[in-house]
Amino acid sequence: MKNPVGYFEIPVNDLDRATRFYEVVFGYQFERTIIDGIEMGLFPSNHQAQGITGALVKGDTYVPGKEGSRLYFSTGNIDETLDKVLSLGGSVLYPKTSIGKLGWVAEFEDVEGNCIALHCE
Repeated sequence: MKNPVGYFEIPVNDLDRATRFYEVVFGYQFERTIIDGIEMGLFPSNHQAQGITGALVKGDTYVPGKEGSRLYFSTGNIDETLDKVLSLGGSVLYPKTSIGKLGWVAEFEDVEGNCIALHCE
């Protein structure tokens, strides 16, 4: 059985700004494309690896916001990641918090207004 989620999209208003933000915070390189008239910055993917991938998306029906679902990005160091977020104009919404044996979590607002979560073991 595969994991229940296979792909995600993060809504953005300014694809260039959002791409720069995620490139600096996480070190990702994006592939830019347009699919069915929707501008996209595709996160890196390796279909042989576990986990899912997704895209930053700009289109009429994509509205950034803090409400709704939370995406958890894995990071090796939450403190360093939050420092990068703050240096790029993002903000901390939920500070680094222990979740016991499962590690640590935090949430931040990206430069587009989305709430993104972090997890570190």
